[in-house]
Amino acid sequence: MLNDWIIEYKKWDAKNHPLQEALCTLGNGYFTTRGALEFSRDNEYNYPGTYLAGGYNRLKSTINNREIENEDLVNWPNWLYLTFRIENGKWFDLAKVKILEYKTILNLQEGFLERKIRFQDDKQRITTLISKRFVSMHDYHLGALQWTFIPENWSGRIIVRSGIDGNIINNNVARYRQLNQDHIAVLEKACFAENGIYLISKTKQSGITMAQAVLTRFLNANEVDKPDQDLITNKGFIAQDYQIECQNNKPLIIEKYLSLYTSKDFAISDPLTEAKNKLGNLTDFNLLLAEQKLSWSQIWKYNDIKLNSHFEDQLILRLHIFHLYQTVSRNSIDYDIGVPARGWHGEAYRGHIFWDEIYILPYISLHQPQLARSLLMYRYRRLPQAYQAAREIGCRGALFPWQSGSNGREETQKIHLNPKSGRWLPDHSHLQYHINSAIPFNVWNYFQSTDDIDFMVSHGAEIIIAAALFWSSIAQYNPARQRYEINGVVGPDEYHTHYPDSEEPGLKNNAYTNIMAVWVIQHALELLKVIDKSCLMDLAEKIGFTQDDLQRWEDIIRKMFVPINDDQIIMQFEGFENLQELDWNYYHQKYGAHLRLDRILESENDSPNNYKACKQADVLMLFYIFSSHELEALFKKLNYHFEPKNIPANIEYYEQRTAHGSTLSQIIHAWVYARSHRELSWINFKKALKSDFEDVQGGTTHEGIHLGAMAGTMDLIQRCYSGLDIRDNVLWLEPTLPEDVTEMNFSVRFRGHWINLTINHQKITINFDKGWANPVKIGFKNKVYLYGKNDVKTFNL
Repeated sequence: MLNDWIIEYKKWDAKNHPLQEALCTLGNGYFTTRGALEFSRDNEYNYPGTYLAGGYNRLKSTINNREIENEDLVNWPNWLYLTFRIENGKWFDLAKVKILEYKTILNLQEGFLERKIRFQDDKQRITTLISKRFVSMHDYHLGALQWTFIPENWSGRIIVRSGIDGNIINNNVARYRQLNQDHIAVLEKACFAENGIYLISKTKQSGITMAQAVLTRFLNANEVDKPDQDLITNKGFIAQDYQIECQNNKPLIIEKYLSLYTSKDFAISDPLTEAKNKLGNLTDFNLLLAEQKLSWSQIWKYNDIKLNSHFEDQLILRLHIFHLYQTVSRNSIDYDIGVPARGWHGEAYRGHIFWDEIYILPYISLHQPQLARSLLMYRYRRLPQAYQAAREIGCRGALFPWQSGSNGREETQKIHLNPKSGRWLPDHSHLQYHINSAIPFNVWNYFQSTDDIDFMVSHGAEIIIAAALFWSSIAQYNPARQRYEINGVVGPDEYHTHYPDSEEPGLKNNAYTNIMAVWVIQHALELLKVIDKSCLMDLAEKIGFTQDDLQRWEDIIRKMFVPINDDQIIMQFEGFENLQELDWNYYHQKYGAHLRLDRILESENDSPNNYKACKQADVLMLFYIFSSHELEALFKKLNYHFEPKNIPANIEYYEQRTAHGSTLSQIIHAWVYARSHRELSWINFKKALKSDFEDVQGGTTHEGIHLGAMAGTMDLIQRCYSGLDIRDNVLWLEPTLPEDVTEMNFSVRFRGHWINLTINHQKITINFDKGWANPVKIGFKNKVYLYGKNDVKTFNL
C-alpha cells in the first residue's frame, strides 16, 4: 500500500546518492545533518555535512591575481562517523561487498531516517545492518542514531569505531573549490566519562566555537554490553574502537548520541560543559524517538496540507513542508537567523539569505506568526548595514543586500565561475535592488495576517519607511517625460545585467522594480497616517525624512515611469523590445529542456543580454504579487491605461521567452495561469513540485534544496488555488481548484484564530478552532461574515 508520508529508495544508486543525501537531511531549525551514510567520508558519491543555522565564516582567496573574500555557511565536524570491521578485515566499504538488499526510508510524519543494508562479504558472510537516526525537534541540541547489526550466518568478533571527524572542509559545491574552503580549526578533543568523547572546533574568522560530545552504547540480547575499547586520535579526529563478540542471528544494538552546543547559544556557561551535561541526563533511544514523534505530530496538526490528487503530489508537498520546518522552526525563534534560499542542507549560495523570503514568509505568517516575526527581526537588526549601503551609493534611507549572511553586509560575490567555460566573470547581481521591496512586502503581509500593531510600530514601520526613502532617493525626475525613473538596476531576471552596447552594469526602468518601489512608498505614506505623533517624530529623526520628502513621495506614486508598448505589453525594462529573438528550438535541441542560457551563451562568447530571453519570471512577478484589481489601481494612479484583460497577453509574451532557469519561475507561471488557464497552471505547479525531488535543474539539489520553490508550492495551495487574500482587514476566499484536485484541506492562523478550510469543486467549509481572539471577518462572493471561536460555515461555489 502506498504511504504518502514515506519517501523510499529501494536500491543503492551511487550516482543519485548525493541528491538523496540532501533530500534526506534531518534538522530542527538549529542544526541539520545531511543523509550521508554513517561510515562514509567525502568522496564522489558521499558528502557528510552538519550545518549550524546562521553558522557563517569569512575567508579570503586569490583568483586571477585578485583577492576576494567570501562568507560561507560552515560544514562542521561529522558526528555521524560510525563504522566496523569483522575480525581483522578491512573497515566496511559498501563498494567492496555484494549488496543483497538496500533500502532508505525517510519518515516525514515522525521525523526520522531509516536505512537497511543486507550484504555478503568476500568470505560469504551475510549481514544485515539497519540504521535509524533523527535530529531532535524536541531538544534541539540533540541528535541520535541507532544501528541494529545482525550476523545472519556467522559468529565472530567485530570492531566498531565511533568517532567525530573534524577533518572537514567545505567541498559540496564544485564551482567553489578553487576558493579557500578550510573554515574550522579543531581546538581540543578527548574522552570523558564512560564511552564518551568530545571535539571542540572554532571558525577561523567569525570565532564561533562548537562543542560536540557523543556517547556510544551497546545492547546485546537486551542487556547493556560494556566492550573493551581503545581511544583513537589523530589530527582533527577522535574515535573509540570497541571489540564485541557477535552471535549468529542475534541482533547487536549500537546507539550513538550527540549533544551540540555553540558559543552563540543562550543561557549557557560554555559549550563543552553544556554538551557533556546533556549526555549525562539521557534516557534511552526509544524514549527520545517517542519525543521526536510527538514534536512532529504537533507540527503536522496545523501545518499539514491534505491534497486529494495524485499520490505523488501529496507526498512531495509534505516533503516540502518537512524541509521548511527543518530549516526554520519554533527552535529558531529569537535565534537571529534568516531564511536561507537553499536551506541548511548544503553549501550552494553559501547559505545566504536572498529575496526567496517573498515565497516563504506568506506561508509562515499564516501558520507560525511568532516564527515569521523572528525572521523579520533578522532583517530589522541589520538595518544599520542597510543605511550604510544606501549612503555608499549616494542615496538616503536603507538598502538591504541582495545576499545577506552574518551581519547584513552585501555578500554577493564580486566574481563568479562559469563551470561551462571555466572563466571567472564579474557578478552584478547585487544590483537587484528589488529586494528592497520584497522585505517591506513581507513586513506588510505579516501585519495583514496577524494585526501585530506592536511589531509594526516598533520595527516594521522603520523597515518600510527607510526603504521608501531609498526608493525616492534613487528615483530621478526626467523633465522630458515628466516622470520619475530608476536606472542602474537588475530585475528578478538575472540574465539581463547590462545593455548589449554597454559594459556599464545595470538597466533602465525595470518594470517590476519601479512598480514595487511605488507600492513601498504608497504603503509608507499609509503608515504615516496611522502612526501616533510621538512615534512619527521618533521615526522621522531616526530615518531622516522630512515633510518635503512626503511631498516628493506623493509625486512619485503618480509619476513613476513604466515601459509599456502599444500592445499593452509591459516591457521588462526600457529597451527590452529592441533585443534579438533567441532561436529557442536550437538551444533546446542541443542542451535539453532546462537551460542555463547565461552559462551556455557565455561559453559560446555570446550573452543573454543580447536576447529577449529571460531566466525566470520578471514582469510576471507583478501578477503574482498583485491581484488584477490592485494592479489596475496602481496603473490608474500612475495615469497609465492598463486593463486586466491585457494580463493574458502579457503572460503569453513572456512564457514564450522564459528559460525557467530558476526553480522559482514555474511557481510564478503556475500562479498567473490559475484563473485564466487552470490546466497550464497545474502543469507548471507539477513542474515546480518535482523540481528538487527529481533534480530537474540537472544536478544542483545535492548542493542544497531550493526552499523558495518548495514553500512556493505550499503557498500555491494555501493562497492561490483557494483564492485567499487579505484586504481591508477581511480574509477573502475565491477558490479556483485545478481539475486534478478533487479536494484540499488546510489550516491557517489569521489574527489569533486557527481556521480550517476544506475546499472542493462544490463548496467551502470553514471551521474555527477554539480560541480567545476577537471575531474576524471572512469574505466570500462580495459579502463579509463575522466569525468567532467554534463557528462552522459552508458556502456553495
